[in-house]
Amino acid sequence: MQTSNISESPLPPEPSSATDSSKQKASFFERYAYGIKAFLIGVLVLVLLIPTAMIMALISEREQRQFEAKGEVSGKWGDAQTITGPVLVIPYYSKPGVTSNAIFLPDKLTVNGELLPEIRRRGIYEVAVYSSHLQIGGDFSRLDLTSLNIAPETIMLKDAYLALGVNDMRGISNQAGVIWNGQNFYFNPGVAATNLFTNGMQVKVPLTMSDSGIIAGNFSVNLDLKGSGQLFFSPVGKTTAINLNSNWKNPSFDGAFLPNSHNVHDKGFSASWQVSNLNRNFPQSWVGANDNLHSADFGVKLFLPVDTYQQSTRAVKYAILIIGLTFLVFYFIELLQRYSVHPLQYILIGVALCVFYTLLIALAEQLNFSLAYLIAGVLTILLVSVYTASVLRSVRMAAGIGAALSLLYGFIYVIIRSEDQALLMGSLGLFIILAIVMYFSRRIKWGEL
Repeated sequence: MQTSNISESPLPPEPSSATDSSKQKASFFERYAYGIKAFLIGVLVLVLLIPTAMIMALISEREQRQFEAKGEVSGKWGDAQTITGPVLVIPYYSKPGVTSNAIFLPDKLTVNGELLPEIRRRGIYEVAVYSSHLQIGGDFSRLDLTSLNIAPETIMLKDAYLALGVNDMRGISNQAGVIWNGQNFYFNPGVAATNLFTNGMQVKVPLTMSDSGIIAGNFSVNLDLKGSGQLFFSPVGKTTAINLNSNWKNPSFDGAFLPNSHNVHDKGFSASWQVSNLNRNFPQSWVGANDNLHSADFGVKLFLPVDTYQQSTRAVKYAILIIGLTFLVFYFIELLQRYSVHPLQYILIGVALCVFYTLLIALAEQLNFSLAYLIAGVLTILLVSVYTASVLRSVRMAAGIGAALSLLYGFIYVIIRSEDQALLMGSLGLFIILAIVMYFSRRIKWGEL
């Protein structure tokens, strides 16, 4: 009897659980999807710094155009003005056939002036220009030649002249003259001592030689001068007193000295300076050139209250904060509410946040900066909120995003406007934001993602 060989087939393996099967089939990208998403969002934030850098370049370009516009207006009206003098210039023979100049400064110099500013426009740009009426007076004491080691016989007394430095001669709007010891003389353009002033005017005045030195006298000059931006003075008197009045409401006192007294009110300002020769770094007389002559200049600048581009630049510097925190809010929504936002949608939202700054710059050139910031902010928040409602299909989430952006833009605006407390407020604000982020992040079960 034959026995058949029956082979035993192996038993099939027991099926594993569905959970183990899904774990075996899950790819690397599926297991670490949220981590990869976080990394990708960080890369997107860095990529969006490229358009913000382009916006900074745009601001620089607009600033350059503004500077050019101011230059065009100033070129036709008058540049920033600095008044130096009057001073006495007395030629003498330092060597046979070689002449030099001895410079003498007044004992007393007084300037009483009225500044009449106005706003001129070149396209969309504003330029502060002014007309001024200046009464310049003072006197010279006896001029001591021995202190400069100059022999009296070498003096060319008939060629002595009174020189007045004016930064931009195009701004002179009257036939300027001087009353010298009761006699009227008119200035001529240019100064022979080119190492004294770059630009200015001069007039020969009579001097008298005595045993104790050269007898000079007193002077009075009426000068109508136009300029733009600022009006400065050089304290060339042994005692210098400057008194200015103006209807400009936003003066900026600048230079080596602040006013001893000033009053800024609704109708303008008044300011007075008192400077002595001990407050500066040049003497009452010298020979040749003096590089320190303008080291003690001071005066007033016509400050325009709103610097659009400076504030826009400060706003753009906070772009990474707004973009990063907005993306972080969306990422937390994805984790906590199990929504999904596509990277392309992150990019569109980031671009919308960048467009805010171009809107701000364009509107601020036409409107008040605060109003421009408000309009640009409202438009951007509405755009992002409506888009969020469409992406997440949740009006509640969109309202939350809008509220978060409103707080962020409001926080940045306060920092921009509060220059003195910007660091303190910014640090406190960032600390509070970090605390909020840490609070919500603790609700995420990172181990189960």
